[in-house]
Amino acid sequence: MSDWLLHPENWVFLVVGVAVAFSALRVVTSRNVVHAALYLVATLAGTAVLFLLLSAEFVAWVLVLVYIGAVIVLFLFGIMITRAPIGYDATLDNDRRGIAAVVSGALFLLMSWVSIDFFGSTALEDIGVPTSTELLGESILGRFVLPFEIVSFVLLAALIGGITVARKDATPLEAEERV
Repeated sequence: MSDWLLHPENWVFLVVGVAVAFSALRVVTSRNVVHAALYLVATLAGTAVLFLLLSAEFVAWVLVLVYIGAVIVLFLFGIMITRAPIGYDATLDNDRRGIAAVVSGALFLLMSWVSIDFFGSTALEDIGVPTSTELLGESILGRFVLPFEIVSFVLLAALIGGITVARKDATPLEAEERV
């Protein structure tokens, strides 16, 4: 542990990691959607800094260009152009927040335990040496193809669920009134 304290990059990693965790928590607890989007930008920027500290420049710049530069800006423009309600909306509040928080915390602990169990004894020897794009591609499509595909399915399910929740179908009475 004392050896860990001697390296300044560990302190930077700790500070940025705490800032990323705080802004990620504010993304899901903010009652204003614009504030949540701005906290998401901070979370993604901090994650890009963490990737830079791990010498994964390509992943860091892709994160900045694609997610911060495109997706979040598109999200903010979508909010502004559609004049969606950006303040607190009591109809969007849910009484089951506690259950969601417990399930989310349990999933976080499970994923942390699995990650530490799998990578806990692995020493990173090449920190400071840039990782080549070819090596990243081989790792993602080779060793890590199964987790990559699982994350893809989770994101697709989240996208379909979001569309389903956002789409408001007309009740039979409303459908009859339209005719």
